[in-house]
Amino acid sequence: MVRRIIAWRAALARAARRKLPARGRERGIALLATMLATALMTILVVDFTTTSSLSYRAAANQANELRAACLARSGIAVGLAMLERDSMLDATQQQPFDSLNDIWAIPTPPVPVGGGTAGVVVIDEARKLDINLLYNARTGMVDPNYAQIIARLFEMIGVSTDLIPVIVDWLDPDGVVSPGGAEADYYLRLIPPYEPRNGPMPTIGDLRALKGVNDATFMLLANYLTTTPEMRVNANTASPEVLAALTPEMSNNPSLVKEIVAARQVRPFMQITDIANLPGVGQFAQNLTPLLTTRSSYFTIIGEGEYAGARRRVYATVRRNTNGTAMLISWHGD
Repeated sequence: MVRRIIAWRAALARAARRKLPARGRERGIALLATMLATALMTILVVDFTTTSSLSYRAAANQANELRAACLARSGIAVGLAMLERDSMLDATQQQPFDSLNDIWAIPTPPVPVGGGTAGVVVIDEARKLDINLLYNARTGMVDPNYAQIIARLFEMIGVSTDLIPVIVDWLDPDGVVSPGGAEADYYLRLIPPYEPRNGPMPTIGDLRALKGVNDATFMLLANYLTTTPEMRVNANTASPEVLAALTPEMSNNPSLVKEIVAARQVRPFMQITDIANLPGVGQFAQNLTPLLTTRSSYFTIIGEGEYAGARRRVYATVRRNTNGTAMLISWHGD
């Protein structure tokens, strides 16, 4: 009996020794699972915190952009008020005119408003050349005189005249490709494809879609070309390049352009005869003065808003009526 008890105890001891490693492994697995669970929870908490922070920043940025857009729109309102005020002043004059001395043309620094800034720039479109006049819809042909004006302008500002037939094909209603031009068969092969306007450009933004026009060329041309129906160029506001492009005499005699610019800085031209009376210009006045005016009817108002680093710009092109009111022609923002 005693031997059996001793044997039984010995068997229990051997069994206990065999189970110890299994218990150790179980404790190791449990520790590893706990560590993995802790790591997973840490990752989830960090991801949630990061997502929440990014969402908060995105919402704050959207709010700032909205505030900046509202400030830019307020700049448009200020520009309209400037044009209306200028019309009231013109009503008191016997011979009203528009010049770079007018209230709308004087540069205005951004004004602090509600924690941000609002700015406005007003540009008269009569200082530019109407690109839609290149193609005469009544005759169904290119206007040869206007084509020469555009060609002289392009040469002076460093733009290839090869772009002219491309513009013509964009404006004319037919599908016949001009030498060096481009019609639907070219534009429909682009990615994404689109068709040419085959009519007048509603905004100068059409130029960006033309064959051979990159961003740099577009930004350059936008300073000299317009799509508003200004039949004549304002001699008080036009750039020297535009004035020189109007006639061969002006492009071949830079001194005449300098004389006109210097004279208008001393005193704006109230009427076209003031230009014809300038020394040296009179002999060329017959060809020059029919292309000039001293009034502007179309204006582009640029409203700029900034708030907490967010910036917005709004463009509004308007036609100013004789009573000072304005009709919106186009509107876009960036």
